Amino acid sequence: MADNSVTLVGTLTRDPELRFTTGGRGVASFGLAVNRRYQVNNEWQEQTSFFNVVAWGTLGENAAASLNKGHRIIVTGRLEQRSYETKEGEKRSVVEVNADEIGPSLRWARVEIEKIARDGGSGGSGGSSSGGASSGGGRVPDPVYGDEEPF
Repeated sequence: MADNSVTLVGTLTRDPELRFTTGGRGVASFGLAVNRRYQVNNEWQEQTSFFNVVAWGTLGENAAASLNKGHRIIVTGRLEQRSYETKEGEKRSVVEVNADEIGPSLRWARVEIEKIARDGGSGGSGGSSSGGASSGGGRVPDPVYGDEEPF
């Protein structure tokens, strides 16, 4: 089976825009510019590609809270094509990166990591939780780490 994964390193072209679905799930979208530099006949050429990135759930909420236009980041995800219709009735198609992981590029920057509490994600109310991260016995263990902290 073919795997559809892509890793991009680039610069945010706009601040992440955070919205919530009617079910309360967060989704952030932002632009990413990826530069490529190469030589032709001893002259440097530069090419820039632009990508739309979508991050769902807590990944999107954390991206919106942490990232700003101009930050250099690494995105791992998959390419997805979707179709939509404009207000004028024109059919359009767009390919975007659906992010699985997002992180800062540390080549020319330093960051401080602030670990947030995991609440078991019973799917929910939207927004960030301001109270008890361990809100009860209904917590479902993470399928990969169980009850173990990821780092």
